[in-house]
Amino acid sequence: MARLIVWNLVTVDGYFEGAKKWDLDFHNLAWGPELEKLSEEFGDNAAALVFGRVTYEGMANYWRSAEPGKVATYMNALPKLVASRTLTSVDWNNSRVTADIVPELKRLKAELTKELYVFGSADLTHSLLEAGLVDELMICVVPVLLGEGTLLFKPGRKTGLDLTETRRLGNGAIINSYAVKQAD
Repeated sequence: MARLIVWNLVTVDGYFEGAKKWDLDFHNLAWGPELEKLSEEFGDNAAALVFGRVTYEGMANYWRSAEPGKVATYMNALPKLVASRTLTSVDWNNSRVTADIVPELKRLKAELTKELYVFGSADLTHSLLEAGLVDELMICVVPVLLGEGTLLFKPGRKTGLDLTETRRLGNGAIINSYAVKQAD
């Protein structure tokens, strides 16, 4: 059975992007050999990537013309599932769209053995947490207070978490992994 893992970088004050869409400059404070190695591991462990529409569009735009390398190769090659009620077709390699993500992810989790990763996609993450589908949150806390932007987590139901790992990177960023406690 596959696990659904949400991966994101956030500032200490909880923002996953700045005041404008795709304002991700703070990522540079955390990026380095350690995150590059982790990113490569995602590609080795993934059965598929899952995106909301906005993140999908930004990722497709970036990765189609990214510098060649292991991360670019897997980002372009892996199957990608896009949750959207407005898109009817997608054109990034190995991508497909669904307007009803919850049953589709339930099916994939039951059928696959490798991990499913959600990158970015705050609104989708909220929906998947509310549906009880997220197995793990991997959050890289970047050592900066951004002061404004888009928060990663939206108001919703209380969700218990168990800290399973903390990893401090050489640049001061911290990766916390949490198992999501499913509601009874």
